[in-house]
Amino acid sequence: MMTETQFLQIQNMLSTIKEKSAFYRQKFDGVDLAAVKSKEDFEKLPFSTKGDLRDAYPLGLQAAPDEEIVRIHSSSGTTGVPVIIPYTRQDVADWAEIFKRCYETAGITNLDRIQVTPGYGLWTAGIGFQTGAELLGSMVIPMGPGNTDKQLKMMEDMKSTVLCATSSYALLLAEEITRRGIRDHLHLKKGVIGSERWGEKMRRRIAGELGVQLYDIYGLTEIYGPGIAMSCDYECGMHYWDDYIYCEIIDPKTCEVLPEGTIGELVITTLRKQGAPLIRYRTHDLTRILPGECACGSPYPRIDTLIGRTDDMIKVKGVNIFPGQIDELLKEVKGVSSEYQVMIDHLGGRDIMTLFFETDAGCDRSQLETDVKMHFKTKIGISIAAKAVAIGELPRSEKKSTRIFDNRY
Repeated sequence: MMTETQFLQIQNMLSTIKEKSAFYRQKFDGVDLAAVKSKEDFEKLPFSTKGDLRDAYPLGLQAAPDEEIVRIHSSSGTTGVPVIIPYTRQDVADWAEIFKRCYETAGITNLDRIQVTPGYGLWTAGIGFQTGAELLGSMVIPMGPGNTDKQLKMMEDMKSTVLCATSSYALLLAEEITRRGIRDHLHLKKGVIGSERWGEKMRRRIAGELGVQLYDIYGLTEIYGPGIAMSCDYECGMHYWDDYIYCEIIDPKTCEVLPEGTIGELVITTLRKQGAPLIRYRTHDLTRILPGECACGSPYPRIDTLIGRTDDMIKVKGVNIFPGQIDELLKEVKGVSSEYQVMIDHLGGRDIMTLFFETDAGCDRSQLETDVKMHFKTKIGISIAAKAVAIGELPRSEKKSTRIFDNRY
């Protein structure tokens, strides 16, 4: 639902975007933006994609004069040309403000000590967690990723109460804390986890081994970075800041705007961004806008926990499969832990999918392999090879975990 205030913000942006941005001058060539008089008119505007943003490399997205740009951030560029996002001083201040709001949503205060493990540099993660915490008035321990021995020493000595991490690194730390038997020496109360989708079993493992309550944080480099949405104590989706972004959900195939409560691809329009405003940006993230108010009393609307990405989909034996489906399937099998890895090969003229999964100690692995194969066939519709392994056998990561390896191409 678009509010009157949001529509006025969008109209204001559209009134000057061609003058300020070479990217949108070309994007909207021949489009009369002054004719956008309603939500329906807005929904006729073309989408922006990551491909568009890569084509604008290095600074084609810039919509403010050079003297107002104080920082750039960038996507990793691991899958192609990186996307460069310029920020004005106001953009940086706005990002800190919405990040502060995220911490407050999780009940984090200026009495907390926040250990930041995501990376610093061109990536938006580490510095976003830090500036939001500083604005809140919390003590920041800006560790960055890696060096687990030092991480745990600082966590213990500095009495960190909040851990900010990717889910993969949070799991690695949790397992190491358990292995060393130092949980009682720590003061952690909350974990703020972002940058990758994660399943319920993984969530329970991390929360249990760290002894903390976990909160999902969402964001992407193109739209400030992490901090545009945050879960609350009730763990029923993530509140997003609708005074800074406007969200739509579309059918990823037809591009039709879907009604509230329907799962589809998240599309975001920035409402205040100056350095690189984005209009109808396709995130590829699959979620839905949750109807109704949250029990926490927050006035901000919610998107559901992400179930995957449209570009994460794999097709095996003619069936479309998302990682989120595998998470949900494994959650239903007692004795299966959170970590898994998929190998897809093409042998003897047919696709072979092997699902490796970790198991709890003392379980009958042969029986679990049979159970997982049966569940996969029933839930997803194809036969696979299932291979049970002990906890810790699959690789861990200090950044994002790669779970699916497609060796067919």
